Amino acid sequence: MRFSSLYCFLLLLVIQTDFGQNEETSRKERRKMYYRRQRKSSSPIHRSSRQLGIQQMRIVTPAATLPPMVNLDYSTEEKFESFLRFPGVESSYNVLPGKKGHCLANGMTMYNKAVWSPEPCTICLCSNGRVLCDETKCHPQMCPQTVTPEGECCPACSDTEQREPTSLLHKQQPSPWVEMHQALRKEELQFEEEEEEIKQDEDREQKEKIPRPGDWGRPPNEGQSREGGEQRPGEEGRQAHQHRNPARENEDEDEDEDEDEDEDDDDAVRGDMFRMPSQLPIPATPRGIPPLPSRCSLSYKTISCISADLTQIPPLTAPEITSLELIGNSITSIPDEAFNGLPNLERLDLSRNNITSSGIGPKAFKLLKNLMRLNMDGNNLVAIPSELPSTLEELKINENNLQVIEEESLSDLNQLVTLELEGNSLSETNVNSLAFKPLKSLSYLRLGRNKFRIIPQGLPASIEELYLENNQIEEITEISFNHTRKINVIVLRYNKIEENRIAPLAWINQENLESIDLSYNKLYHVPSYLPKSLLHLVLIGNQIERIPGFVFGHMEPGLEYLYLSFNKLVDDGIDQVSFYGAYHSLRELFLDHNELKSIPPGVQEMKALHFLRLNNNKIRNILPEQICNSAEDDDSTLEHLHLENNYIKTREISSYAFSCIRSYSSVILKPQNIK
Repeated sequence: MRFSSLYCFLLLLVIQTDFGQNEETSRKERRKMYYRRQRKSSSPIHRSSRQLGIQQMRIVTPAATLPPMVNLDYSTEEKFESFLRFPGVESSYNVLPGKKGHCLANGMTMYNKAVWSPEPCTICLCSNGRVLCDETKCHPQMCPQTVTPEGECCPACSDTEQREPTSLLHKQQPSPWVEMHQALRKEELQFEEEEEEIKQDEDREQKEKIPRPGDWGRPPNEGQSREGGEQRPGEEGRQAHQHRNPARENEDEDEDEDEDEDEDDDDAVRGDMFRMPSQLPIPATPRGIPPLPSRCSLSYKTISCISADLTQIPPLTAPEITSLELIGNSITSIPDEAFNGLPNLERLDLSRNNITSSGIGPKAFKLLKNLMRLNMDGNNLVAIPSELPSTLEELKINENNLQVIEEESLSDLNQLVTLELEGNSLSETNVNSLAFKPLKSLSYLRLGRNKFRIIPQGLPASIEELYLENNQIEEITEISFNHTRKINVIVLRYNKIEENRIAPLAWINQENLESIDLSYNKLYHVPSYLPKSLLHLVLIGNQIERIPGFVFGHMEPGLEYLYLSFNKLVDDGIDQVSFYGAYHSLRELFLDHNELKSIPPGVQEMKALHFLRLNNNKIRNILPEQICNSAEDDDSTLEHLHLENNYIKTREISSYAFSCIRSYSSVILKPQNIK
């Protein structure tokens, strides 16, 4: 980071020095140096900008301030080790890791060490199954006027040139590049003014026929030579050429050649806007490219028309463009020729418009042979568009009014990896059982907020993550997951499932199923016959009164995360064998917001436990042997113990109750309720 900042500063200093030296050179020489420097310096800048995983940001945890994080493409282990060393970082309810070490945040599975931004001003990190989130701190801007771009939280210097449609600057640039851009733009404008003055002088000279200095003192219309003979047409020009200094003549020839080279360079640099690097400004509007609609912008191979009040897809002809954003407009239709001028699109975002199924031409997407990502969230579609490109890897049609998926609706999409159809009117009655059969590569399927009463039939064998929250599912049969041997995450929260409606062989033999979320259903007991490979079980918001004995005993390598918050657990519902099989593996146990009156038995035997929530119960006292075992000298692995909002008299707690916990700051006892 320091080396990168130092490099930027030195480069800016060199450029500014060049500007000072250029004042003593000719206009054409300065122009040539400008373009050569632009071409040489742009390439590494552009490559480094694409390598950055996120912009330069600072993440703050409750315990300490971390250094800025950049370049997630390499050395990630070194950059993020520090997250694991800070105490005080707590887990949250919205965590359902998929494969070991992964996290689930807002319905999305994040890999270990992944960094994402759920909101413009928030950065989150997945660290071994824990989600750590903090707000972004903005660097102060040293400019008189600042503006906060849409969708961002940090202000940037106000520069009208950066907002021109022809600018290829990214929205968030490091401040040295912004300064360099302003300096280069100022220099370029100066070049253009000087060239215009030269052109005007030459035109005026030709019109007025101003004599050269060597002809001063002679009559302006003198037609005789010194010998008295009559001059032939063109002889005056030849004589003037013969009287010129030979050295100057050679310089002029070189200058003419350089000027020709400059013209060629100008054509190469300015003729095609899409060959320009994204970190430097475009000198002028490119030839042959029609102007963009108002309120649209152009960055590196991306045209953005977000909330631009468009009522139709603008006619664009730009083969180099790979991404088109038309979010939040009033577009109602997509004619067959809508994307004829953008044949190389890889990403198309049409979300939050008013597009209807009848308004989409049958061949609207047919010519997009490279399209990989299509987003049509928040429209008025009743069916999946026809003839979608076979190159699609991601298809999002959330928050529409889909009412049917036919057998051929998803045909030829054998490269599709992600399919999201949440917030529609789909059910087992209008989704053909063979609809998902062509999806040979599908691994991520979201069908939440629909009207399914059973698990959809015909799920692809390649499926790894299935999201069916907010439906009306009542049972899980033995054939629900027969052909899904790779499935890893199943989310069924906010349904109507009872434990006796889960078939004994529904998923017990699954070898890769590690995460199940059955929150907010109608469970009264922790379900039996859970998968052998289960690592994460989320049962928040049910009516669970009891944890049956040995319910986790068959699991290998063993359950790691168990969330039972907001249930009706009582002391009689938990005994010594309730956690049998998980004593050696359980890392997080959430029992808060229940009706427990004492510490559950077996807690002191959980050798891997890092996080225990018992807050908001009816616990009245803590005995010395309930958390720490005095017979063992080893320190507990507990990092966070929540006991607040119970009925504990803190002054009556034994001094040995927490003796095995390494840091007393890990124990939270206040506030407590009053009888």
